[in-house]
Amino acid sequence: MSNYYVHPDARIGKNVTIEPFAYIAADVTVGDGCWIGPNAVIFDHVRLGKGCKVFPGAVIGAIPQDLKFQGEVTYVEIGDNTTVRECATINRGTAASGKALTRIGSNCLIMSYAHVAHDCRIGDNCILVSHCGIAGETDIDDWGIVGGGTMVHQFSRIGTHAMVGGASGVNKDIPPYILAARNPISYEGINIVGLRRRGFSLEDIDTIKQVYNILYDSENNVNDACRIIQEMFPDNRHAKVITDFVKASKRGIVR
Repeated sequence: MSNYYVHPDARIGKNVTIEPFAYIAADVTVGDGCWIGPNAVIFDHVRLGKGCKVFPGAVIGAIPQDLKFQGEVTYVEIGDNTTVRECATINRGTAASGKALTRIGSNCLIMSYAHVAHDCRIGDNCILVSHCGIAGETDIDDWGIVGGGTMVHQFSRIGTHAMVGGASGVNKDIPPYILAARNPISYEGINIVGLRRRGFSLEDIDTIKQVYNILYDSENNVNDACRIIQEMFPDNRHAKVITDFVKASKRGIVR
């Protein structure tokens, strides 16, 4: 008799290790090569990619902490090679959001005691540091990093390659490639160390600096700044990523 529980309807891939006292519910898919640690819990309607690791005390797929939830079938999807550390929690989506899905990409690190609420979308290669809280329907683009103890307001967005410092309160959108921190949250400059580590050229970094000088250090309003950036850098992909993000922001960008 095994000393863990796997529901008969769960789909377990090849070379999966399930440690003692783990719990895996119905309609769960666990990809090849995963490791499910002792006392980890994976509730119904979770799709776990290949090579993932779920550490002790983590809970994936619990029903959302949202009063609009009425017991409908909603999902959590996690990509390949993502690690969920001790006591982290990842909730299912809600139908009321129109998404019914909480999604975390591949190669992510969700550190201990981090919380990902209903209908969030976390991209690839993201890091959520211990004790951060990501409220419902938040989007974090690829390579985003959220520091320890940071609280992110619902419906917020954090851009690609952006980093939010620890113990911050995010109540505005964080544009791509920047550092943001403090309370109230504010722009702290370019994420130069992160960009260098990921192979951005000096020319790319210089262009990104120029774009943010126009956006933050001139006296132009946001709309005028975006127009100037598009005129100065019409064919630069990083400038386009920034202006597209800013123009699409619903909460307004961090100042």
